[in-house]
Amino acid sequence: MSEGKESALFVQPGVAQPEAINSKFAASYKRKRKLAPEEYEEGILAGNRVILSQAITLIESTHPDHTDIAQKIIGLCLPYSGKSMRIGITGVPGVGKSSFIETLGKFMVGQKRKLCVLAIDPTSQLSKGSILGDKTRMEEISKDENVFIRPSPAGNSLGGVARKTRETIVLCEAAGFDTIFVETVGVGQSEIAVHSMVDFFLLLMLAGAGDELQGIKRGIMEMADLIAITKADGTNINSANLAKSDYIAALHLFPPTESGWIPGVEICSAVTGDGIQEIWNLILSYSELVKNNRYFEKKRLEQSKYWMHQTIEESLKSNFYNNPQIKSKIPEMEKSVFLGKHTSFQAAYELLALYNYQSTNKLGS
Repeated sequence: MSEGKESALFVQPGVAQPEAINSKFAASYKRKRKLAPEEYEEGILAGNRVILSQAITLIESTHPDHTDIAQKIIGLCLPYSGKSMRIGITGVPGVGKSSFIETLGKFMVGQKRKLCVLAIDPTSQLSKGSILGDKTRMEEISKDENVFIRPSPAGNSLGGVARKTRETIVLCEAAGFDTIFVETVGVGQSEIAVHSMVDFFLLLMLAGAGDELQGIKRGIMEMADLIAITKADGTNINSANLAKSDYIAALHLFPPTESGWIPGVEICSAVTGDGIQEIWNLILSYSELVKNNRYFEKKRLEQSKYWMHQTIEESLKSNFYNNPQIKSKIPEMEKSVFLGKHTSFQAAYELLALYNYQSTNKLGS
C-alpha cells in the first residue's frame, strides 16, 4: 500500500475484557451462615424445603464435621418421625418406575396426602457419577407443593446409601410427609437393603418380556407384598392378564408370610391410570392388617436393630481404611499379593492383625 492512501480495512474497536467476578455481586455477597442443629430442626418442622434439602446433604456427606451435625439433627427430629407409611418400589429396568410413581403420586395428592420420593440412582464405577434425573422424569408431581423428590447417588456401597436414605426418612417424616416412597435402581442387592427400611414392598414387572418367572430372583418375589404388572394398556392388556395368572400361581408356592398378609398381583397403566386406585387400596388394607395384629410395630423394631448392626459394621470398615498405618501398609500388601508372596487371605489377615494390635494398645494406654 502506497503512502498517503487510506486502507480499505477497518478494525472495530474491541470490547473491554469484563472482570472475572461481577464487582456488584462481590460487594453484596455474604458467605452463607452455618445453621445450628436447632435451627435445622426448626426449619424442618416448619416444612422449609430448602433447610430440609440442606440437612439431607449433610447426611449424605462423608465429611466428619458434617457427620456430627447430621447426627445431632437426626436426634432432634427423631421424636417427630415414625408416623408415615414407608413404601419400597422396585422393578426391572424399563418397567416404568418413574411413570408409575408419578401417576400414583398424583392420585395420592388428590387424596390430600403429602408424598416424599427418595430415589436411589446407580453410580458409574468408571466416572463415579450419577444422573440423578428423577425430577425430570416426574415433571408434573415435582412441581406440586405436597410432593418432595430427592434423588441420591448409590455410590460404592449399597449399605451406605441405604443407611443415609433411612436417616433421610426420619427428617422427611418430621417435615410432615405422611407417605414415603423409596425407589430403587432395579432388581438386585439394593432391594434387600431397602426392604429392611420400608413397611410395604411393591415389585413392578413387565408382561410380554420373555419368561417373567425366570427374569427375577425368587428372593425378590418372596419379599414383595404386592406385584404390579405395568404398561397394561392397548394391545398389552392380554399379555398383562396372562402374566398376572402366572405370578398368582407362583406366589401360591411360597410359604405363608409372618405378617399374615397374602401377597397379590394387580395390573396397571401409568398412561390410563387403570389399576392405580386398586393398588393404593391394597396398600391401605395391608397397613390396617399389620397395625391391628401388631406386626407393623414388631417389624419396625427389628429394622431398627438391623440398622444398628449395619451402622457398626460400616463404621468399623471406615475406621479400618482410614487408619494411617493401615493406609500406608495396604500398597505394600497389594504388591506382595501381586508378586505371589502372600495370598489374598494372608494379606487380609495380616492387615487385620495390625489393626487389632493397634486397637488393643490404644485401649490399654
